[in-house]
Amino acid sequence: MERFKAAWNDFSSRHGLGVALFVGFGVFFWVVFLIFLPQLAMLDYSFSHNLAASDVGGPKDSFTLENYSYFLTGNDAGLNTLDMGILLRTIIAAVFVTIMDVAICYPVAFILAHSATGVAARLMVVGLIVPYWVNEILRAFAFRVLFGATGLINGIGMTAGLWDQPIDFIRADVALYSGLTYAYVLLMIFPIYNAVEALDRNQIEAARDMGASWIRVHWRVVLPIAKPGIASGATMVFMLTAGALAAPQILGGPSSLWFTQVIYQWFNEASNWPRGAAYAVILLGVCIGFVTLMMKIFKVSVAEIGR
Repeated sequence: MERFKAAWNDFSSRHGLGVALFVGFGVFFWVVFLIFLPQLAMLDYSFSHNLAASDVGGPKDSFTLENYSYFLTGNDAGLNTLDMGILLRTIIAAVFVTIMDVAICYPVAFILAHSATGVAARLMVVGLIVPYWVNEILRAFAFRVLFGATGLINGIGMTAGLWDQPIDFIRADVALYSGLTYAYVLLMIFPIYNAVEALDRNQIEAARDMGASWIRVHWRVVLPIAKPGIASGATMVFMLTAGALAAPQILGGPSSLWFTQVIYQWFNEASNWPRGAAYAVILLGVCIGFVTLMMKIFKVSVAEIGR
């Protein structure tokens, strides 16, 4: 509480009481009315029976755990391996996309922070931002066209003689993983850039003068500074990838069902909102638990991520 008061006093003294109240009210409204209360309502829904409107509020309207037990056992006494397998595959895919984004965005962020200057830096930023003026749905369809049987990738590959028949990139989930990796590039680059930018260039030059290779410089000098930015970007990319719906619907193959698609089916096709809410709570809990575990393993605190 004392830390919160100190932060409030510091912010209000620098920006004025009016700005501080406006920002405080905006954050309060966002957290309470757009995050906390909807999640609380969904949690309450997940413990309900799927009743007709006339039975809501009656004797049948009681709390139950059947929606959660269905995820574990399905309709019989055995394990619900189908839904559990889809959830596991979704988490693994989200981890893979996050690792790909880190591998792609770390060198770009480092170059942007310490190598690119003037016009080159501005062109890099513009080149990163302008493609995101296009709607996410349109970008997903563009990737489907790009990786389609008659798309650009197959056309170049067959023209160059690399393969004879079109490759089904959609069924192999190449298009899906590529689209998801591209979709959240900015959410990975800018947190890493903000962290790496604070690094003193003299530290890198001193390490190089002492004979350290570039790999050792990055491992011992740059990465410890960039770790909070990587953790922040990885958290956002992982959570958004695990909760993605549009890209899996458009780019996913017939055998690559995403867990969010299962939730969508319960809500919209089966009209079973309590079970859909339970599955959404399960996905949220698993993602938060996984992120917390990774923070423990890599020794990154919430304060470092939010810095």
